[in-house]
Amino acid sequence: MPPKILDKHTLKTWLLAGPTSDAVLPSSFAIIDVRDDDYIGGHIKTSRHHPSSSFALGLPYLHAELQEFPVLVFHCALSQQRGPAAANMYLRYKDMIGSDKSPASDLAGIGIEQAVYVLRGGFTEWQREFGKDERLTEAYDESYWKYFNQ
Repeated sequence: MPPKILDKHTLKTWLLAGPTSDAVLPSSFAIIDVRDDDYIGGHIKTSRHHPSSSFALGLPYLHAELQEFPVLVFHCALSQQRGPAAANMYLRYKDMIGSDKSPASDLAGIGIEQAVYVLRGGFTEWQREFGKDERLTEAYDESYWKYFNQ
């Protein structure tokens, strides 16, 4: 099954969710940023940087790190090539090793398949709306992005 597409407003809701919210809680998902040299000017809060240039080599370690999360969100700058490619590579790796369920969901006896998403518009779209919001974005450099936001 290919990755699903996730809207930036949904991810914002997830990041800001509290224990009494109906949204996906921040502890139940991981954000994977696969930008390479363009990993400057900020990143989504709580995201993990796994550059696309070395993504395939790190798949076994990445899988071990991420298998506990029921939901994964991949992105790159625009989420048109590297983000979707990384999400698909991760899904193929899981299929190859026979790991189609999240251990976190299996503990509850539910056996839910790990949901894999790609963030629509990537970090470029994210920073346009949420770059200055320190609850959502870390290390934001407005001077870097001013040329992209015209």
